Amino acid sequence: RWVLSLECKGSRNVMSALRRAVEVDFKDKDKHKSQGLYLLTTGIPDQQTHTISAYVAEACGGLDFQLHVCLFSVTEATGSSGVVPARYATPRETASAFKEIVQAASGRFHWFGEAGIFESDDITSIISEMEKAKNYSQKCAFLVESLKQRS
Repeated sequence: RWVLSLECKGSRNVMSALRRAVEVDFKDKDKHKSQGLYLLTTGIPDQQTHTISAYVAEACGGLDFQLHVCLFSVTEATGSSGVVPARYATPRETASAFKEIVQAASGRFHWFGEAGIFESDDITSIISEMEKAKNYSQKCAFLVESLKQRS
């Protein structure tokens, strides 16, 4: 419920946000079986990807704790204030950076925009399962057909 009271604001200082969430808000994380953190973002972090990846790998190591990222691509390069961020990257570079960070945290990556979903680990997983089911169904149909021909 607390999410509904939040207002969109902040910076792209992902390290500061992650440290706050992991070291302060999740200080009792060892008492919980599983926890996840969703980072909702519209652009590249101010910090280098490898720095954030190393931090989340260490913070998530040994715990059932995942960092998931939801990247929303906006059509313009500036924020609502009209100021270009301190660190700029194309949408593809931004997605690549967050995918690397998510892999270090054993999390999931979702990338969407006004036009729809560009990429989603959940959707990719569902499509993979559907492909496996289709292949299994085809093998079963082939097996049934070959058994019919033997009779």
